[in-house]
Amino acid sequence: MKLLILGAGGTGGCLGGFLKKQGADVTLIARGEHLNALRSRGLTVHSARAGSFTVFPKVFSTEEYLTAGEGTPEVIFVCVKSYSLPQLLPFLQKITTPETVVIPLLNVFGIGGELQQALPAAVTDGCMYIYSMIERPGVIVQPTAIFRVLFGCRRQQPHRADGLLRRVEALLRDSGIDGCFTDEIEREALTKFSFVSPLGAAGYVYDAPCGVFRTPGEPQSYFLALVREAAALGRAMGIELPLDLAARNLALLHDMDPDGTTSMLRDIRAGKSSEFDGLVLRVCRLARQYRLPTPAYDRAAQKMKEENAAKPLP
Repeated sequence: MKLLILGAGGTGGCLGGFLKKQGADVTLIARGEHLNALRSRGLTVHSARAGSFTVFPKVFSTEEYLTAGEGTPEVIFVCVKSYSLPQLLPFLQKITTPETVVIPLLNVFGIGGELQQALPAAVTDGCMYIYSMIERPGVIVQPTAIFRVLFGCRRQQPHRADGLLRRVEALLRDSGIDGCFTDEIEREALTKFSFVSPLGAAGYVYDAPCGVFRTPGEPQSYFLALVREAAALGRAMGIELPLDLAARNLALLHDMDPDGTTSMLRDIRAGKSSEFDGLVLRVCRLARQYRLPTPAYDRAAQKMKEENAAKPLP
Protein backbone atom coordinates (compact mmCIF):
# COMPACT_ATOMS: atom_id res chain seq x y z
CA MET A 1 0.00 0.00 0.00
CA LYS A 2 1.48 3.33 -1.13
CA LEU A 3 0.84 5.98 1.54
CA LEU A 4 1.29 9.74 1.35
CA ILE A 5 1.06 11.94 4.44
CA LEU A 6 0.40 15.58 3.66
CA GLY A 7 1.90 17.44 6.60
CA ALA A 8 4.77 16.21 8.75
CA GLY A 9 4.15 18.15 11.95
CA GLY A 10 3.14 16.75 15.31
CA THR A 11 0.27 14.63 13.97
CA GLY A 12 1.47 13.74 10.47
CA GLY A 13 5.06 13.23 11.60
CA CYS A 14 4.05 10.90 14.41
CA LEU A 15 1.71 8.98 12.10
CA GLY A 16 4.41 8.65 9.46
CA GLY A 17 7.00 7.62 12.02
CA PHE A 18 4.90 4.80 13.46
CA LEU A 19 3.93 3.53 9.99
CA LYS A 20 7.49 3.67 8.65
CA LYS A 21 8.79 1.90 11.76
CA GLN A 22 6.42 -0.96 10.87
CA GLY A 23 7.85 -1.06 7.35
CA ALA A 24 5.06 0.68 5.45
CA ASP A 25 5.68 2.49 2.15
CA VAL A 26 5.37 6.05 3.48
CA THR A 27 6.11 9.38 1.85
CA LEU A 28 5.90 12.65 3.79
CA ILE A 29 5.17 16.10 2.41
CA ALA A 30 6.97 18.73 4.47
CA ARG A 31 8.48 22.19 4.07
CA GLY A 32 11.17 24.56 5.31
CA GLU A 33 13.75 23.61 7.91
CA HIS A 34 11.69 20.59 8.95
CA LEU A 35 11.89 19.21 5.40
CA ASN A 36 15.67 19.72 5.27
CA ALA A 37 16.17 18.06 8.66
CA LEU A 38 13.99 15.07 7.76
CA ARG A 39 15.92 14.60 4.55
CA SER A 40 19.36 14.85 6.11
CA ARG A 41 18.89 13.24 9.54
CA GLY A 42 15.67 11.26 9.27
CA LEU A 43 12.56 11.53 11.42
CA THR A 44 13.11 11.06 15.15
CA VAL A 45 10.11 10.39 17.38
CA HIS A 46 10.25 10.50 21.19
CA SER A 47 7.03 8.75 22.16
CA ALA A 48 5.46 7.88 25.49
CA ARG A 49 3.75 5.07 23.59
CA ALA A 50 6.59 3.52 21.58
CA GLY A 51 9.84 4.88 23.00
CA SER A 52 12.38 6.78 20.92
CA PHE A 53 13.23 5.80 17.36
CA THR A 54 14.48 7.24 14.08
CA VAL A 55 13.20 6.29 10.63
CA PHE A 56 13.97 7.48 7.11
CA PRO A 57 10.79 7.89 5.06
CA LYS A 58 10.82 9.52 1.65
CA VAL A 59 10.28 13.28 2.05
CA PHE A 60 9.33 15.89 -0.54
CA SER A 61 7.92 19.35 -0.87
CA THR A 62 4.73 19.50 -2.92
CA GLU A 63 6.66 20.87 -5.90
CA GLU A 64 9.29 18.12 -5.69
CA TYR A 65 6.68 15.39 -5.42
CA LEU A 66 5.04 16.44 -8.68
CA THR A 67 8.35 16.12 -10.56
CA ALA A 68 9.79 13.07 -8.75
CA GLY A 69 7.78 10.46 -10.63
CA GLU A 70 6.38 8.96 -7.43
CA GLY A 71 3.04 8.19 -9.05
CA THR A 72 -0.39 8.19 -7.47
CA PRO A 73 -0.65 7.06 -3.83
CA GLU A 74 -3.38 4.64 -2.83
CA VAL A 75 -4.07 6.46 0.44
CA ILE A 76 -3.44 10.07 1.40
CA PHE A 77 -3.63 11.18 5.03
CA VAL A 78 -4.19 14.94 5.26
CA CYS A 79 -2.58 16.19 8.49
CA VAL A 80 -2.29 19.95 8.00
CA LYS A 81 -3.98 22.91 9.65
CA SER A 82 -7.33 23.73 8.08
CA TYR A 83 -6.20 27.18 6.91
CA SER A 84 -3.55 25.50 4.69
CA LEU A 85 -6.06 23.47 2.68
CA PRO A 86 -6.99 26.07 0.04
CA GLN A 87 -3.38 26.43 -1.11
CA LEU A 88 -2.85 22.64 -1.05
CA LEU A 89 -6.02 21.79 -2.97
CA PRO A 90 -4.43 22.15 -6.45
CA PHE A 91 -1.72 19.69 -5.39
CA LEU A 92 -4.31 17.17 -4.22
CA GLN A 93 -6.26 17.57 -7.45
CA LYS A 94 -3.13 16.73 -9.46
CA ILE A 95 -2.19 13.56 -7.56
CA THR A 96 -5.58 11.92 -6.93
CA THR A 97 -7.71 9.68 -9.12
CA PRO A 98 -11.09 7.96 -8.53
CA GLU A 99 -9.10 5.04 -7.07
CA THR A 100 -7.35 7.17 -4.45
CA VAL A 101 -8.65 7.32 -0.87
CA VAL A 102 -8.14 10.57 1.05
CA ILE A 103 -8.42 10.50 4.85
CA PRO A 104 -8.46 13.99 6.41
CA LEU A 105 -7.31 14.03 10.04
CA LEU A 106 -7.92 17.66 10.93
CA ASN A 107 -9.30 19.30 14.04
CA VAL A 108 -12.09 20.99 12.08
CA PHE A 109 -15.38 19.11 11.63
CA GLY A 110 -16.81 18.58 8.14
CA ILE A 111 -13.66 18.94 6.04
CA GLY A 112 -14.14 15.55 4.35
CA GLY A 113 -17.41 16.52 2.73
CA GLU A 114 -15.93 19.78 1.45
CA LEU A 115 -12.87 18.05 -0.01
CA GLN A 116 -15.09 15.45 -1.67
CA GLN A 117 -16.70 18.17 -3.78
CA ALA A 118 -13.30 19.23 -5.12
CA LEU A 119 -11.54 15.88 -5.66
CA PRO A 120 -12.13 12.80 -7.82
CA ALA A 121 -10.93 10.58 -4.96
CA ALA A 122 -13.03 8.85 -2.32
CA VAL A 123 -12.76 11.23 0.64
CA THR A 124 -13.68 9.92 4.09
CA ASP A 125 -14.14 11.82 7.30
CA GLY A 126 -11.61 11.24 10.06
CA CYS A 127 -10.17 12.41 13.35
CA MET A 128 -7.13 11.70 15.49
CA TYR A 129 -6.57 11.70 19.23
CA ILE A 130 -2.94 12.49 19.95
CA TYR A 131 -0.84 14.99 21.86
CA SER A 132 2.35 15.60 19.90
CA MET A 133 4.38 18.44 18.46
CA ILE A 134 7.61 19.34 16.65
CA GLU A 135 10.34 19.77 19.28
CA ARG A 136 12.83 20.99 16.69
CA PRO A 137 13.22 20.38 12.95
CA GLY A 138 13.24 16.63 12.32
CA VAL A 139 12.16 15.71 15.87
CA ILE A 140 8.61 14.94 17.05
CA VAL A 141 7.68 14.48 20.71
CA GLN A 142 4.60 12.59 21.92
CA PRO A 143 4.42 13.18 25.70
CA THR A 144 1.32 11.01 26.28
CA ALA A 145 0.53 7.51 25.06
CA ILE A 146 -2.85 8.19 23.45
CA PHE A 147 -2.79 7.61 19.68
CA ARG A 148 -6.15 6.88 18.10
CA VAL A 149 -7.10 7.32 14.44
CA LEU A 150 -10.76 7.01 13.39
CA PHE A 151 -12.08 7.24 9.84
CA GLY A 152 -15.05 6.17 7.77
CA CYS A 153 -17.70 7.15 5.26
CA ARG A 154 -20.31 9.79 5.93
CA ARG A 155 -24.04 9.11 5.91
CA GLN A 156 -25.36 8.56 2.38
CA GLN A 157 -21.77 8.45 1.06
CA PRO A 158 -21.16 5.47 -1.27
CA HIS A 159 -18.89 2.91 0.37
CA ARG A 160 -16.66 2.43 -2.65
CA ALA A 161 -13.39 1.79 -0.83
CA ASP A 162 -14.33 -0.39 2.15
CA GLY A 163 -11.78 -3.09 1.32
CA LEU A 164 -8.89 -0.63 1.17
CA LEU A 165 -10.05 1.12 4.34
CA ARG A 166 -10.09 -2.20 6.18
CA ARG A 167 -6.48 -2.72 5.07
CA VAL A 168 -5.61 0.75 6.36
CA GLU A 169 -7.20 -0.09 9.71
CA ALA A 170 -5.13 -3.29 9.95
CA LEU A 171 -1.92 -1.48 9.00
CA LEU A 172 -2.48 1.19 11.64
CA ARG A 173 -3.04 -1.44 14.30
CA ASP A 174 0.03 -3.40 13.22
CA SER A 175 2.00 -0.15 13.58
CA GLY A 176 0.96 0.31 17.23
CA ILE A 177 -1.79 2.86 16.54
CA ASP A 178 -5.40 2.41 17.67
CA GLY A 179 -6.89 2.50 14.17
CA CYS A 180 -10.66 2.26 13.75
CA PHE A 181 -12.71 2.12 10.54
CA THR A 182 -16.16 3.07 11.78
CA ASP A 183 -19.68 3.49 10.45
CA GLU A 184 -20.19 6.35 12.94
CA ILE A 185 -17.45 8.67 11.79
CA GLU A 186 -19.58 11.84 11.82
CA ARG A 187 -20.52 11.15 15.42
CA GLU A 188 -16.91 10.34 16.31
CA ALA A 189 -15.50 13.39 14.52
CA LEU A 190 -18.03 15.77 16.06
CA THR A 191 -17.42 14.23 19.49
CA LYS A 192 -13.75 15.06 19.16
CA PHE A 193 -14.56 18.51 17.77
CA SER A 194 -16.75 19.12 20.84
CA PHE A 195 -13.55 18.92 22.90
CA VAL A 196 -10.90 20.63 20.77
CA SER A 197 -13.16 23.48 19.66
CA PRO A 198 -14.37 24.44 23.18
CA LEU A 199 -10.86 24.06 24.58
CA GLY A 200 -9.48 26.27 21.81
CA ALA A 201 -12.17 28.92 22.32
CA ALA A 202 -11.90 28.86 26.13
CA GLY A 203 -8.12 28.91 26.07
CA TYR A 204 -8.25 31.94 23.80
CA VAL A 205 -10.87 33.86 25.81
CA TYR A 206 -8.97 33.33 29.09
CA ASP A 207 -5.49 33.23 27.49
CA ALA A 208 -4.92 30.22 29.72
CA PRO A 209 -3.43 26.71 29.69
CA CYS A 210 -5.50 23.54 29.94
CA GLY A 211 -5.13 23.20 33.70
CA VAL A 212 -7.21 26.34 34.32
CA PHE A 213 -10.32 24.52 33.07
CA ARG A 214 -9.86 21.39 35.20
CA THR A 215 -11.38 22.71 38.40
CA PRO A 216 -14.82 24.24 39.08
CA GLY A 217 -15.06 27.96 38.55
CA GLU A 218 -15.99 30.51 35.90
CA PRO A 219 -13.43 29.33 33.29
CA GLN A 220 -14.64 25.72 33.57
CA SER A 221 -18.27 26.85 33.38
CA TYR A 222 -17.47 28.70 30.18
CA PHE A 223 -15.72 25.64 28.73
CA LEU A 224 -18.77 23.48 29.52
CA ALA A 225 -21.12 26.07 27.99
CA LEU A 226 -19.12 25.77 24.77
CA VAL A 227 -19.41 21.98 24.94
CA ARG A 228 -23.20 22.23 25.32
CA GLU A 229 -23.44 24.54 22.32
CA ALA A 230 -21.39 22.16 20.18
CA ALA A 231 -23.63 19.27 21.28
CA ALA A 232 -26.77 21.27 20.43
CA LEU A 233 -25.38 21.94 16.97
CA GLY A 234 -24.76 18.22 16.52
CA ARG A 235 -28.34 17.40 17.43
CA ALA A 236 -29.60 20.00 14.97
CA MET A 237 -27.51 18.30 12.28
CA GLY A 238 -28.95 14.90 13.17
CA ILE A 239 -25.81 13.71 14.96
CA GLU A 240 -26.40 12.57 18.53
CA LEU A 241 -23.33 12.95 20.72
CA PRO A 242 -22.61 10.94 23.90
CA LEU A 243 -24.88 11.74 26.84
CA ASP A 244 -21.87 12.02 29.15
CA LEU A 245 -20.09 14.52 26.88
CA ALA A 246 -19.31 17.03 29.64
CA ALA A 247 -17.85 14.36 31.95
CA ARG A 248 -15.95 12.83 29.04
CA ASN A 249 -14.38 16.14 28.06
CA LEU A 250 -13.43 16.97 31.65
CA ALA A 251 -11.76 13.56 31.89
CA LEU A 252 -9.80 14.31 28.71
CA LEU A 253 -8.68 17.59 30.26
CA HIS A 254 -7.26 15.71 33.24
CA ASP A 255 -5.22 13.53 30.87
CA MET A 256 -3.50 16.59 29.40
CA ASP A 257 -0.50 18.56 30.57
CA PRO A 258 -2.00 21.24 32.85
CA ASP A 259 0.57 23.74 31.58
CA GLY A 260 -0.07 22.85 27.94
CA THR A 261 -1.88 25.18 25.55
CA THR A 262 -3.73 24.55 22.32
CA SER A 263 -1.89 25.02 19.05
CA MET A 264 -4.51 27.61 18.12
CA LEU A 265 -3.66 29.75 21.15
CA ARG A 266 0.07 29.36 20.53
CA ASP A 267 -0.37 30.49 16.92
CA ILE A 268 -2.51 33.49 17.94
CA ARG A 269 0.02 34.53 20.58
CA ALA A 270 2.79 34.31 17.98
CA GLY A 271 0.84 36.39 15.47
CA LYS A 272 0.64 33.49 13.02
CA SER A 273 -2.26 32.09 11.01
CA SER A 274 -4.50 30.02 13.27
CA GLU A 275 -7.46 27.67 13.11
CA PHE A 276 -9.75 30.21 14.79
CA ASP A 277 -12.03 30.32 11.77
CA GLY A 278 -12.44 26.54 11.63
CA LEU A 279 -12.68 25.93 15.36
CA VAL A 280 -14.76 28.94 16.44
CA LEU A 281 -16.26 30.99 13.62
CA ARG A 282 -17.35 27.84 11.77
CA VAL A 283 -19.57 26.95 14.76
CA CYS A 284 -21.09 30.44 14.73
CA ARG A 285 -21.87 30.17 11.02
CA LEU A 286 -23.43 26.71 11.32
CA ALA A 287 -25.44 27.79 14.35
CA ARG A 288 -26.94 30.67 12.38
CA GLN A 289 -27.79 28.25 9.60
CA TYR A 290 -29.67 26.04 12.08
CA ARG A 291 -31.09 29.04 14.00
CA LEU A 292 -29.31 28.14 17.24
CA PRO A 293 -28.08 30.60 19.87
CA THR A 294 -24.35 30.32 20.68
CA PRO A 295 -23.58 33.04 23.26
CA ALA A 296 -20.42 31.29 24.47
CA TYR A 297 -18.94 30.99 20.97
CA ASP A 298 -20.11 34.51 20.16
CA ARG A 299 -18.07 35.75 23.12
CA ALA A 300 -14.87 34.30 21.61
CA ALA A 301 -15.78 35.65 18.17
CA GLN A 302 -16.39 39.12 19.60
CA LYS A 303 -13.06 39.13 21.43
CA MET A 304 -11.25 38.28 18.19
CA LYS A 305 -13.18 40.98 16.32
CA GLU A 306 -12.24 43.58 18.91
CA GLU A 307 -8.59 42.56 18.98
CA ASN A 308 -8.35 42.69 15.20
CA ALA A 309 -10.00 46.12 15.17
CA ALA A 310 -7.45 47.38 17.71
CA LYS A 311 -4.45 46.27 15.62
CA PRO A 312 -2.59 49.10 13.91
CA LEU A 313 -2.95 49.24 10.15
CA PRO A 314 0.13 48.07 8.21
